[in-house]
Amino acid sequence: MQQGGTQRKVRKPQKQQRPGSERKMRPHPVFDHPEVKGNGKLKNKIALVTGGDSGIGKAVAILFAKEGADVVIAYLKEHKDARDTKKIIEEQYRRTCLLMPGDISIEKHCRVVIKKTMKQFKRIDILVNNAALHYENKKLESLSTRELLRTFETNIFSFFWLTKAALPAMKKGSCIINTSSVTAYRGSAGLLDYSATKGAIVSFTRSLSSNLIKKGIRVNGVAPGPVWTPLIPSSFNSRKTSEFGSDSPMQRAAQPVEIAPSYLFLACNDSSFISGQFLHPNGGEIING
Repeated sequence: MQQGGTQRKVRKPQKQQRPGSERKMRPHPVFDHPEVKGNGKLKNKIALVTGGDSGIGKAVAILFAKEGADVVIAYLKEHKDARDTKKIIEEQYRRTCLLMPGDISIEKHCRVVIKKTMKQFKRIDILVNNAALHYENKKLESLSTRELLRTFETNIFSFFWLTKAALPAMKKGSCIINTSSVTAYRGSAGLLDYSATKGAIVSFTRSLSSNLIKKGIRVNGVAPGPVWTPLIPSSFNSRKTSEFGSDSPMQRAAQPVEIAPSYLFLACNDSSFISGQFLHPNGGEIING
C-alpha cells in the first residue's frame, strides 16, 4: 500500500482533451485499496460528491461507500469513468450510487442535482464540493474573460449554489467538505484564476463554518498538493504532465487514494469537534495560514 516515498517520478509524455479521461491515463491513478476493509464509519449516510467520476472525487466516493454510505456523483460528461466508479461502489461495496451528469457551472443544474438527490434519498448528510478546472496561462494578458468566468463559475460559484440548495436537506450532524488546493496558500504563477478560486474557497469555508455552527453543521476543507488526476493531462502540455509533482518535497504527485482519507476523517465522527479547518495532504510542503 506504500505509494512511493520521495523517489522522483517521471511519466511518459501524454496529453488529453478536456475534461480528460481516467481510462486513458498512463499509469492509471490509484483510487482504492480493496484489500483494506471498511469500518462502518459512514454507515447509512447519504453523500453527494461533485467531480466523483474520477480523480480525488472518485477515491472519496469509493472510500465513503466502503465505509457504508450511499453516494451521489455529480460530474460533467465523463460517462465511462462515472460508470466505472458506480460499478465499484455497487458491485464491490454493495452501496447505491446515483450518477448525475451535467454542468455545475450553471446554477439551475445545481438545483436539479439537489432536487434529484432529495427525491431518491430524502436527505443529504455529507456534501463534498470538489469539482474544478483550470487553464494554464504564463501571462495574465493571456487569460481570457471566458476562461476566467468559466473557472470561477465551476470552482467557487458552484460551491455557493450547491450548498445553498442543499442546506434545507441537511440537519444537525451533517457536514460540508470543500476542496481547495496548496495553490490557495502559496499561489501559482501559471494558474492565476485557479489559485484565486482556491483562495476564495478557503474564505468561504471558514465563513460558512461560522454561519452554520449553531445549526450543528460542520464545514471543513482539504487543500491537496499535486495529485495524479485527469485534470493534469487535460490541462498541461505533455512535457509538464510527465514531470508533474516532481518539484514537491516528496518529488512526486500523490495518488487519489492518498488524499481520500482526509475527507473520510472530516466526514465521520472522528472530527466531531473540528469545523472551519483545512487538512493539507501535500507531500511535505510547509503551509502558513
